[in-house]
Amino acid sequence: MATPNYGYEKRQKELAKKKKKEEKLKAKSERKVGDGGPEDSSQPDADSPESAAPEAGAPA
Repeated sequence: MATPNYGYEKRQKELAKKKKKEEKLKAKSERKVGDGGPEDSSQPDADSPESAAPEAGAPA
């Protein structure tokens, strides 16, 4: 019977962790670069109902 190669399994886990960490770091840097742009979804648009609601309730 063949014995398990624990060193190989460990190396594969380490490579997977490293790859995942690099992908996370890349995604984080892409988000950081896009923060100042107009595509930022956290800022409400002028046409959104949230920005129009206070104006509609204000006396004319």
